[in-house]
Amino acid sequence: MQELELLSRVTLYVLLVLFGLITLILGWFQINVYKGKAMDNPDGSTDDWHEQKILFGMSLADIIIICPATFVGIALILIDSHWGFFILVVLSFWHVWVNTSFTVTSLRFEKPEMTFMWFMAYPFGILLGISYLIWIVVHFDVIFFP
Repeated sequence: MQELELLSRVTLYVLLVLFGLITLILGWFQINVYKGKAMDNPDGSTDDWHEQKILFGMSLADIIIICPATFVGIALILIDSHWGFFILVVLSFWHVWVNTSFTVTSLRFEKPEMTFMWFMAYPFGILLGISYLIWIVVHFDVIFFP
């Protein structure tokens, strides 16, 4: 990673911090859903697996796959392993896909107010995933062919 320019490293660290924060929030939220608590979303909907059984499986998948994989990817990047970059590329595609589906569903069925919290809960994940993917494309040769 030392081959990267200062601005590129700072951008990467900002993206890693954002991935970490989003993952902590996601983990906390999904653990509460998994425990059976009805969690209110910023668009007015509620995640409650007693009402929608699929939310139980989604919560479990986030808790045992997505959250740990994100932290492993971040840790591997920080110790300068190329595997961390690969893991976060896959997770970036996941962020774009999942947050696109949640954003469209929210807009179509909940008709939410466009508040800051709504933006952070739905479309921000799309922007984060796309930002990391663009960062990887721009720095691909430096990262994978130093």
